[in-house]
Amino acid sequence: MLDFFTIFSKGGIVLFYIQGTNGIFLPSVNALIRSVLLEERGGKSSSFMHDNLQLQYKLDNEFDLVFVVGYQNFLQLNYVDKFLSEIHLRFRDEYKNDLKFATRGEYKKFAICYEEVLTAVEEGAREQNARPKAMKTFQDSEKSKKTVASLIEKKGGDEKKSSGKGGKTDNNGKVQTKKEQVEPLSTPEDSPKGTLSGKSDDEIMKNREKLFGKRPGSGPTSPKAKPKAEKEKKTKQKRMWEQGGTYKDANTLDFSKEKKNGESQSGGDGDAQDSDMAIVGSGKDLADLDEGDENDYESTEEDESGSDQNENSGTDAPKKKLVAAAAKKGFGGGMFSVFKGLVGSRTVSKEQLAPVIAKMRLALIEKNVAAEIAEKLCQSVSEKMEGKALGTFEGVASVVKTAVQEALVKILTPKKPVNVLRDALAAKSAGQPFVITFCGVNGVGKSTNLAKIAFWFLENQLRVLIAACDTFRAGAVEQLRTHRTRLDAMHPGNNIHLYEKGYGKDAAAIAMEAIQYARDNKYDVVLVDTAGRMQDNEPLMRALAKLIKVNQPDMVLFVGEALVGNEAVDQVVKFNQALADNSQADQPRIIDGIVLTKFDTIDDKVGAAVSMAYITGQPIVFVGTGQTYTDLKNLNTKAVC
Repeated sequence: MLDFFTIFSKGGIVLFYIQGTNGIFLPSVNALIRSVLLEERGGKSSSFMHDNLQLQYKLDNEFDLVFVVGYQNFLQLNYVDKFLSEIHLRFRDEYKNDLKFATRGEYKKFAICYEEVLTAVEEGAREQNARPKAMKTFQDSEKSKKTVASLIEKKGGDEKKSSGKGGKTDNNGKVQTKKEQVEPLSTPEDSPKGTLSGKSDDEIMKNREKLFGKRPGSGPTSPKAKPKAEKEKKTKQKRMWEQGGTYKDANTLDFSKEKKNGESQSGGDGDAQDSDMAIVGSGKDLADLDEGDENDYESTEEDESGSDQNENSGTDAPKKKLVAAAAKKGFGGGMFSVFKGLVGSRTVSKEQLAPVIAKMRLALIEKNVAAEIAEKLCQSVSEKMEGKALGTFEGVASVVKTAVQEALVKILTPKKPVNVLRDALAAKSAGQPFVITFCGVNGVGKSTNLAKIAFWFLENQLRVLIAACDTFRAGAVEQLRTHRTRLDAMHPGNNIHLYEKGYGKDAAAIAMEAIQYARDNKYDVVLVDTAGRMQDNEPLMRALAKLIKVNQPDMVLFVGEALVGNEAVDQVVKFNQALADNSQADQPRIIDGIVLTKFDTIDDKVGAAVSMAYITGQPIVFVGTGQTYTDLKNLNTKAVC
């Protein structure tokens, strides 16, 4: 059922490959590497479609491996995820030492394990599909476990409820109230003479105090009724040592209990001596001390306690000797664990990544990155970082931040080098004009940035023809005429010309005539201005797709604002979709690049650049940074990141 399976390193070395059919799958794997792995477009799905093939992959970030399986996209295989997980674990168990020490293993032998895992997973899937799913009975449901008693909300439980009212349980299990617990007064016949109920006045008063709960020490009383001795009595809390001891030393460090001989550990010279010894841990932690050191410690304790008893009370000398011996042999107790935790490699878990990734997502959104793009980018980074080994003194937050910056650089870096001037010179040498079509929504600055690009071509000694194909907006032709007059004054010599046919004409026909005019009059560059249109306006989008299909320009530039956030994604996606749907071609022309305008008005909120580049996969060719002809820049990828 599977067409192929391969394991390769992120450096491009194929470790294992097995093929089930005679197809050629190298282009599909290369497309997965270029479009997903290199551009940080991974996520929760971990799937990719190319040439009727469905590719699913799994990353091993500890050893920098990629597991890829491919099958026909019309097949519904529900066991592929389980297969990838199982084969990943088997491969790690089999070649863990070879991967760890970068040795060359016999990976061809893994074919046996591959067949075993695939057969087991396929049989399990068949059994699961063949076995009908049994309906859940009422007894198995959660609703059947609910009773009337369980629906009654109880505060504090039955015991607290009964004890709070002073209730007790008799031998029959019946709860007695406080009134029932009071001993009944004797009858006059049973009582001796001289008393009303056979009891003295003092006993009667005591019973009354017990009944109303006012007698100190009987029943629950208020804090005011407690004696002063009980109020002032405080229990000693456990002493918490800093940078010392382990959980095994808990009994040694517990000063709230009494010794076995009945003496308290709260004072005395011997107690201080025990506490000093507990600073460096128990004897198990000081395993590096040999017998000679222990004998030195014992003799020193005797000498120091006898000679310096008045000064140190026999406490400082044993501690100094013990610490010196530990320093001589090397720390073996709890102190060393502090430094030991900082050294060595650690793997990043999903729980450690979650809070850092959440903060990074909010930071991206605050910088005007679209929420959907920020979520996908963070998912890709999380998948890339999970299980990755951290070096010495590396923190999760710093590593994630570096990974996000690298991902942003990959997104904003073009798939292939973009050099508009080189392409224009190549077209000039071939005797053909280089045609650029500008499109975008209303009011983003298409005509203004077209004039900036025309000035840039004029500065590079190329002749420019502007085609006024915006026959819809009033004043569009006059605006281009004004720009042409100013540019001609800067570069005299008939190097720039405006081709116009007025308003209400077919834009595609005007563009075709302008290209032919440029070819006949030896113009090097043709800049086609189109009408602004919203991405949801179907008639205008159909007209734009017709213009591009008929004239086949060398480059289609989408002009967008740097001010927009989530709207940027919607604009670019719908423009691309409309161009593809209305072109009626097997390989439709879509957006080739982006011109980002008003970049000087957003301060550091440059997220629109990331959103547009991510969703289209196309480069940002120019950035508009002002209102003059020279305010046209190339995007500085590192500065944006």
